[in-house]
Amino acid sequence: MIARSLFIPALLAASFCISAWGQSAGPVVEPTRDPGVARATLLDKPQVRVLRVELQPGATRQMHTHDDVRFHLFMPITGAIEFTSGQKVTAAKPGQAFYMDKGTLHGFRNTGTSVAMAYEVFIRDGAAAQNSDKADAERDALALALAFASVR
Repeated sequence: MIARSLFIPALLAASFCISAWGQSAGPVVEPTRDPGVARATLLDKPQVRVLRVELQPGATRQMHTHDDVRFHLFMPITGAIEFTSGQKVTAAKPGQAFYMDKGTLHGFRNTGTSVAMAYEVFIRDGAAAQNSDKADAERDALALALAFASVR
């Protein structure tokens, strides 16, 4: 298990370096239905999906849920982001990680004057079939979170 947990961050770090050298454009940034909010898909597998979310100053990602995942992580990278989960509002700082179970109502907004970015890591329902237990999936998500935090 330890070897697998170390392998994922190394693989992700290597893939970021290779993609940075091999192509200058990077992932395609797509607008969302929320004005000023865009996202780029960094990884999309049956078990896990990773997005980089970009918020223009003042932009808000409206409150929403994800019912197609086991859980997901929200991790601010840059800027001033206010994160809301249920009724709790937090001034999120770069480097923090927020854990949400399936169906958790949440949203976020850029309270600063420059573009803010965050990663979202989604562990999908299909991950249960790929992992022997919930602890394996949670370790995988933590490994992804650490990998992304280390390459920012």
